[in-house]
Amino acid sequence: MTTTSTSAPTGEIPDEQVPVSVLGGPTALIEYGGLRLLTDPTFDAPGEYPVMGVAVLSKTAPPRVTPSALGRIDAVLLSHDEHPDNLDRSGRELLEDVPLVLTTPGGGTRLGGNARGLAPWESVELPRPDGGAVTVTATPALHGPEGAEEIMGEVVGFVLTGQDLPTLYVSGDNASLDVVREVAGRFGPLDTAVLFLGAARSVFWDGALITLDSAMAVEAARILGARRVVPAHMDSWSHFTEGPEEVAAAFRAAGLEQRLRMA
Repeated sequence: MTTTSTSAPTGEIPDEQVPVSVLGGPTALIEYGGLRLLTDPTFDAPGEYPVMGVAVLSKTAPPRVTPSALGRIDAVLLSHDEHPDNLDRSGRELLEDVPLVLTTPGGGTRLGGNARGLAPWESVELPRPDGGAVTVTATPALHGPEGAEEIMGEVVGFVLTGQDLPTLYVSGDNASLDVVREVAGRFGPLDTAVLFLGAARSVFWDGALITLDSAMAVEAARILGARRVVPAHMDSWSHFTEGPEEVAAAFRAAGLEQRLRMA
């Protein structure tokens, strides 16, 4: 498979061309080229969720919709399957009812069935209802400092491209601006960046960031040349150390508030 590099169209692009609805935590519904794509499905109730045998994550708020209210889902873009704040029990049940799940190579093996693992920069084409195709390209993601994969596991992001469509990036749980620079080098400038934020910190590495914080989100927006930034993964869990207020303040301070879309 080959990777297609597509720059964002110039001029004003209405947000309605690519609606993005954040449903809580990392879960967002993206309508792109006639397809309905869901990121990291998490629909469980608030409660305590063990992770990796060393910590317990506390979910503090329910999802904004139930899976039954979503309607048709054509594919799930799953950044990783090993952490309950990115794929919970209800999310796993939802995966059984969608045609395709795109995720990490290891996740594709663990989930089986309709799951397909993509290595970084590997692409797959999804047929559009009106003809043509949407290309989904996997991107690297680093869920912590250098070497985090050995503990945190594989994580993947995604870039969506298509003829006459603006380029859209989903970061997944990524804490590296170097990764963002790689994405920008291949696809930038792009139209929309769905950034997983929250400034989550790990019990490993003396509390190092394992997702972007608000200051890094501002820098990511600049690096990507993104016209629109949709923040996700910044609410509904107690281990997120920053929320919408901090993100909005950082973009205002940088003079980039016009790019921010709180979906």
